[in-house]
Amino acid sequence: MEMDFSFNDLLWIFFIILALLPASRQYRLESLRLRLIRSLEKKRKSRVITLIHRQESLSLLGIPISRYINVEDSEAILRAIRLTPDDMPIDLILHTPGGLVLAAEQIARALQKHRAKVTVFVPHYAMSGGTMIALAADEIVMDENAVLGPVDPQLGELPAASILEAVHIKGRERVDDRTLMLADIASKAMNQVEEFIYQLLVEKMPREKAHQISRLLTSGQWTHDYPLTCERLQELGFPVCAELPPEIYALMDLYPQPAQRRPSVQYIPIPYTREPGPGNR
Repeated sequence: MEMDFSFNDLLWIFFIILALLPASRQYRLESLRLRLIRSLEKKRKSRVITLIHRQESLSLLGIPISRYINVEDSEAILRAIRLTPDDMPIDLILHTPGGLVLAAEQIARALQKHRAKVTVFVPHYAMSGGTMIALAADEIVMDENAVLGPVDPQLGELPAASILEAVHIKGRERVDDRTLMLADIASKAMNQVEEFIYQLLVEKMPREKAHQISRLLTSGQWTHDYPLTCERLQELGFPVCAELPPEIYALMDLYPQPAQRRPSVQYIPIPYTREPGPGNR
């Protein structure tokens, strides 16, 4: 039995294969991620949850989609916590630029209420709402070059602290009604976030120190993208840096950035050892 394919038929087959390739590649990545997560769970006898926000190319056209903490994230993490026994530790792998305050607070509250130990692993960065979530953990484990960040509220693209400072400099009588309303919202937002951070910290340190750090992180003393390094966090009293399990770095490799025409960073992806030489024998 002969089957004759016209050029149009071959063209349609080609496009179908082209459309299925990204889905097949994504399915393989998901399988590898789940296998690695399960391996880490068995090793640490814990529930492993990931909150990893990277640009991923998911469409046929390869358009990158930026990700931030949103309500869908909080719903999924709260569901995972509900499925975890009270006496089972939770390990949260956190890599995010931040996002919606409501969602971050929901996640942080749920982690704080979990009775068993909660550990947050930060392989690269957890800024803004990510820092808020990290502060809810019993232990924060960071790569030595990883960073957290301030949690001062942002109203759209404007820092709440800067809105209040502008009104203070110009005087209430010299700004318009909209700016005054923004200043009122900014003041409330800063008080609310400061109180929330205090509630996260007061169980881990003396009250006065919890007040001091919560005020420092929310007052707008730094820009919103100011990196809080391991050394800076240790100065504040957080014993944050330790060795991350190698599985976490392997897991991060399974969340690739979208391919670019010309890669910005290139290297030979194998570990090197120093070869014996005249100066290092």
